[in-house]
Amino acid sequence: MKLFIVESPAKARTIKSYLGKEYIVLATKGHIKDLPQKEMGIDIKTLEPKYVILPGRRKVISYIIKVAKNSETIFLASDKDREGEIISFHLKEILSRYVKDIKRIEFTEVTKNGILNSLKTPRDINMSLVNAQKTRRVLDRIVGYVLSPILYRNLKNEYKDASLSAGRVQSPALRLICERELDIKNFKQTHYYEVIIHCDKDGKKYYLKLISEKVNGREIKFSPTNRIDEGKLKEIKENFNRDRVEVVSFKRYDDYIKPLPPFKTSTLQQDASAKLSFSPSKTMKIAQELYEGMNIDGEFVGLITYMRTDSVRISDYALKRTREFIRDRIGPEYLPPTPRIYESSSPNEQGAHECIRPTDIYRVPTLLKNKIPEDHYRLYDLIWRRFLASQMKDAVLSVLEVLASDGKYYFFGISKRLVEEHFMKFYPHSVPEDVFLPILEKGERIKVLDLEAVKRKTQPPPRYTEATLIKKLEDEGIGRPSTYATIVSTLLARKYVVKENKSLVPTELGFKVYEFLKFNYPTVIDLKLTSRMEETLDKIENDQEKDWKKALLDMIREIKVPFEI
Repeated sequence: MKLFIVESPAKARTIKSYLGKEYIVLATKGHIKDLPQKEMGIDIKTLEPKYVILPGRRKVISYIIKVAKNSETIFLASDKDREGEIISFHLKEILSRYVKDIKRIEFTEVTKNGILNSLKTPRDINMSLVNAQKTRRVLDRIVGYVLSPILYRNLKNEYKDASLSAGRVQSPALRLICERELDIKNFKQTHYYEVIIHCDKDGKKYYLKLISEKVNGREIKFSPTNRIDEGKLKEIKENFNRDRVEVVSFKRYDDYIKPLPPFKTSTLQQDASAKLSFSPSKTMKIAQELYEGMNIDGEFVGLITYMRTDSVRISDYALKRTREFIRDRIGPEYLPPTPRIYESSSPNEQGAHECIRPTDIYRVPTLLKNKIPEDHYRLYDLIWRRFLASQMKDAVLSVLEVLASDGKYYFFGISKRLVEEHFMKFYPHSVPEDVFLPILEKGERIKVLDLEAVKRKTQPPPRYTEATLIKKLEDEGIGRPSTYATIVSTLLARKYVVKENKSLVPTELGFKVYEFLKFNYPTVIDLKLTSRMEETLDKIENDQEKDWKKALLDMIREIKVPFEI
C-alpha cells in the first residue's frame, strides 16, 4: 500500500479519484507544527525554531502514523512553496521512524495527468526552502513577540479593548496607508486651466489642445509642474493669433494594444477586486477551492493551476493546447504567428513556477454555469478569459495625430479608433475615447472658431484600495504571493484600517500605532529594509545564501528590535 499526503481534505478527495486502490490519500489540514503560542519558541543559542505539534493536529497525526505503519511508500505532496516544504519536512521527521521510502513530489494542477506525472519525478526535501521558511518564521516571531507587548504597554490606557500587534510586513503596509492619508490631509488644492481651440473643416467641428509654447527659441511644455494659471491664461489670450494657426505635422498610422500576461497572485487579486469587487482574502479562498477540485457532474476536477505564484510562465503543453483552441474554436485570424512568451518582472521567480491558468482551456466557463457556485464561476471566467486573451493577436487602432501652431503656441490632437478587437473580444481593455479629426495636410491653414479655457482643479492622491495597496507592496518588493491577502486582512482585523466604499482608511488607532513605530522603531516600517529582507529570504530559498542563520542574525541586528542574542 502507498500513502499520499496533501494539505487539504478537498484536494485529497479530488486526488483519490485519480489514483488506484493501492493508494490511500490523507490530508494534514495545513501545518502540523508551528512555534508555541505562549512562549518565544526560539533557541537563542542556535537560532533554531522550537516547532511543536499544533494542538488541533494531534488526532490527524496519530491517524497518519497509524496508516503509515502499513505503507511501503509515502508520497509527501504538500504545496510547492516554503510553507508546503516545511509541512513535508515535519511529516518526514515524524514518519521516517516507521517508513524508510519517503518521497517528496510536487505539482501545479490537481488533474489526473498532473498527479500521475508528479509520481514519476519524486525528489528529496528541499532544505533551502525549509531554511527560508525557518528564517522567515523566526524573524516574524521576534518582531511580533517583542514589539506587540511594547505596543500594548504604551497604548493600553487609550485603547483598552484593542488587539495590538506589530508585524515585519503588516507594519510597513500600515505606514503606506497612513502616509497616503497624511498626503491627502496636507494637500493644497490649486486651480489651473486647460486651453483648447475649436476648429472647423468643411463644416465638421474638432478641437486641439494647447500643449506648449515657444520662449526665446525653445519649446516649453505645459505639465503638472508648469500649469497654466490666471496670469499665463491672460498672456495666451493676448498673444494667440488665430489667423496664423497652421498644421506643423499630420500623421496617420496603426497602433497596437498588446494583451496582458496571464495572472499571477498579485494581478489576480487586483483584477478580482476591480472587476468583481472581491477582497483579496475572498479571491484566494475561491481560487484555492478551484485549484483543489470541485464536483463537476459527479467527478472532482481541479479547475485552475496553483494560485500562489509570482510567475507568468506558461508550460509548453498549455501553450500548445491554447493555440489549438484559438485556431479551431475561435478562428485562425485571432492567432498570432508565434506563441507569446511572457517574462516575469520578478528577479526571484523560480523557473518551475507557472502562471495561474485553467487546467484545461477547452473547459469553457459556460460549461460550468450552474454547476459551481456563482462567485467561483465568475472568478474562473476571469482567469479563463485573461489566459485565453494572453495568447491572442494585438488589438489594432487606427490613429490620426496633428500638431498645429500659430508660431508661438503649439496645439495637439489625436484620434484613436478601434479597427480590430482580437484579444479584446474576450478580455476588454481600456481604449482612448475616439474623437473626430479631419484629414489635414502639412502647412494647411486651420480655421479657428474659438479659444476656450477650461478651469480645472488639482486632485489629492487617491486612497489605497486593497488592489492598489497590493500593487504598491509588490512594486516596493514587500511581501510575497502567499502573504498579500493576509497583510490586508490583518490590518482590517486589528482595526488599524477600515474600508470606506473600496478605499482603505486608517483609523485613529492605526495612526497611533504607525506614529509609535515611526518615532521609536523606525526600522520596522522602513520600506527599503523590508524589501531587502524579502530578497534575503528569496536568496536562502534559491540556495544563493547558504548560511541562513548568519543571514537571520544580520536581519535581526538591522531591524533593531530590543532583542538580545
